[in-house]
Formats: sequence, C-alpha cells, structure tokens
Amino acid sequence: MIRHHRASTAIALACAVAGAGLVGCEEASTADSKPSASASAAGGADEAAEMASFTGTKKIKVEGRSVNVSCSGSPVEGRPVVVLLHGGGDGLDKLAGFQKTLGEKDRTCSYDRLGAGASDQPDGPQTLEDGGKVLTAVLDQVAGDAPVVLAGHSLGGLIAARYAPDHQDKVKGLVLMDATSPTQSADLSKEIPESATGMAVDLREQTLAILRGESPEKLVVPDGEVRSAGNIPVEVIQHGKQYLAAVPEYGPDLERAWSDGQQKWLAISGDSELSTAGNSEHYIYVDEPDVAVAAIERVVSKAAG
Repeated sequence: MIRHHRASTAIALACAVAGAGLVGCEEASTADSKPSASASAAGGADEAAEMASFTGTKKIKVEGRSVNVSCSGSPVEGRPVVVLLHGGGDGLDKLAGFQKTLGEKDRTCSYDRLGAGASDQPDGPQTLEDGGKVLTAVLDQVAGDAPVVLAGHSLGGLIAARYAPDHQDKVKGLVLMDATSPTQSADLSKEIPESATGMAVDLREQTLAILRGESPEKLVVPDGEVRSAGNIPVEVIQHGKQYLAAVPEYGPDLERAWSDGQQKWLAISGDSELSTAGNSEHYIYVDEPDVAVAAIERVVSKAAG
C-alpha cells in the first residue's frame, strides 16, 4: 500500500482509509434478475436452482444493468452461502484465490459492484441504498432461498454492515475485514486538521472526495450510526501492521482512529468479536488468508447452528 513518492503514497493510503480507493491495488453468459412472466413455474424454478448452484463467472441483469458475479463450491445443506464484498478500487478478481479456498468447504460467491471490475458503470451517483438493491438481486440469484454470511473487506465491510440490519431474514452472519469506519469522514477531518500540510493534506482531500462519490463507483458514503442486526455472529478483524503511521506527524492518530472505528462496528450485534491480524496491513485476506478463512468458517458454523 505504501508507494515511493508523496502523492502516490497519499493515494494508496486514501484507498485504505476510505475503503473506496482510486487504485485497486470466461466469457460471461446472461441471466435476468427475475424470470420473465412468460416462463413456466417449473422452468423458472429450474433456472433459479441452476443459478443458485453454478460455478464460474456469469453476467446477470439487475434493473437493466450488467453485474459480474462469480461462485465457487457447491451448496451445503444447512450451511449459509458465503458472499464476499471487495474493497473500493478492487473487483472480484482480487478475491479469486481467497474465494476458491473458501469454496472447498462452503459455496462462496462474489460480485463486481457497478463501476467496478467487469460490471456496468452506474448512470450517476450511487447511494448505499442503491448498492443494497444490487446486492439483494445478487443474493437472490447466487444463494436462492439459502441464508448468507457476508464477508467484506474495507468499503465492502462497511456496505455489508450497513446492509445487514435491514435484511436480517437473509443475512445470518458477518465478517468485517479492516472495514471502513462508520464515521470515516469525521475521523479523518478530526485527525488531519485544516492547518495540516504535505502528504496529510493530500490524504485528507483525496479520501473525502472518494467518500463524496468521486470514484469509479460514484458511491456516496456518509457517516452514520452503527445499527443493530440482532444477535448474528460477527467477527471484526483489524490490521496489526501500523502502515498508516507512514503519514508524517498524523500517522499514530490515524492508526488510533482506525482502531476506534473497528471497535464501533462491534455494536452491530450482541455476538460480535474483535481480533487483530498481527502480520497484516490493510489486505488481511491477502497478507494472512488463513486468519480470514478461519474467521469466516467460524461465523458460517455458528450461523448454521
């Protein structure tokens, strides 16, 4: 995440801090998000069953937009489907190896959000509610009637945590891997004041712009309170290597604020736990995949009851 010149370092750190970065550090077939009215009940059921068990990569249609999805592994009776949410500036390709490993035990899927990877571009600025509609359509197709565990990295973690409280009938567990803080804009504005100079200014300005929707996803990410998703199992994993300390003068405070943000996410459930991946920077599932895999498998097992 740390690069060789001041500007590129600030951009790389903005990717991490915002979770909606500027850099992301099989031929598809098409399926409609809903069966056509002319499809027979049996045909629609067969199509849904096929979609909920396919492996590989497909393009699906969501409200007229093409969304790229990928799945590994077969459905396991009694166990939720794992759905991975990538960080900002990334796509499902970044998660491919991680998804394959998880798919050896549980059906695991991922998707490119609009404006990311091989999915269509959004028509304009997106809200979290807009993104939630796309996620719902993806879950309906790749998981069918099965419950899901959402595992999100960075911005993907924030999206998963914002989505779960309104979809407790479907989301039965969460794993948040260095998720963007629920109060990221306020945190950054507080820790890097207007009087700051140098790299810190670049970091603050670029990150706040990203959170206002000035990124390929055009996703506007406002600060907000952490809402409860009930007592579903939740594991929050934070990075252990203090890479944000690379920001002169303000680095230690940024690290503290990031850790505070991870603590805030614990309020999402009465059954939440926080752990630290000691040998990881921001990309925990890349630096310490075994840690992330173990956390997801624990949450899936708890959710399966």
